[in-house]
Amino acid sequence: MRAVVFQHEEHEGVGLLGPVLAEVGFTLVNRFRAVRREDVDADLVVVMGGPMGVYEADQHPFLHDELALLTERLANERPCLGVCLGAQLLASAAGAEVFAGKNGFEVGAAPVRWTQDGLKDPVIAGVRPKTVVAHWHGDTFKPVPGATLLASTDRYAQQAFRFGTSYGFQFHLELTAAELGRWYDIEAEDLQRRGKDLQELKSQLPKLKAAEAENTELLQRLARHFAEAAGR
Repeated sequence: MRAVVFQHEEHEGVGLLGPVLAEVGFTLVNRFRAVRREDVDADLVVVMGGPMGVYEADQHPFLHDELALLTERLANERPCLGVCLGAQLLASAAGAEVFAGKNGFEVGAAPVRWTQDGLKDPVIAGVRPKTVVAHWHGDTFKPVPGATLLASTDRYAQQAFRFGTSYGFQFHLELTAAELGRWYDIEAEDLQRRGKDLQELKSQLPKLKAAEAENTELLQRLARHFAEAAGR
């Protein structure tokens, strides 16, 4: 099985997601800010995060290509996974408006609250009502038509959704505490410009470290779901 991964920043890779997809039989094919026509027929398409917005596609033409591909795959009920920017692209492909959030930049290790539908979801069922994850986004989107809302935070309601066999996560289940700490170092100047306290953010990392086993198990269930969806 082939999983095509669209990556937009050198340091924003698949993290914990890569090994769990490989475990269930996926071969990962990486694309960096580029789409190939054959990607529309991949067993799975994974779209990772990035600093650009869906509404900035004219400045980043590859986003137009990714959006067209996701739209076609959703129409054909082919499974996709969107993470952060990827979730916003998936939401847009499903008909939701994506825009800069009015509640500011959400960053750090903090819990998401699973909805009642989320706790009944075939992938998520069995988790605790709240899960500590890595956040790094300022954009959000309106409710996705025809989708099931799976998770929210106090700052932004639209945190995760299921659309057919596809899933979108605004947050970063794939990030370890060590990797999030590395992002903080890489983006230190930008975080300070945004008024974020780097030491305070780093003080939250042990919470994410403690959640890594739980988050990995959730990713394993997600990978199994995608393997089953690809085999249908």
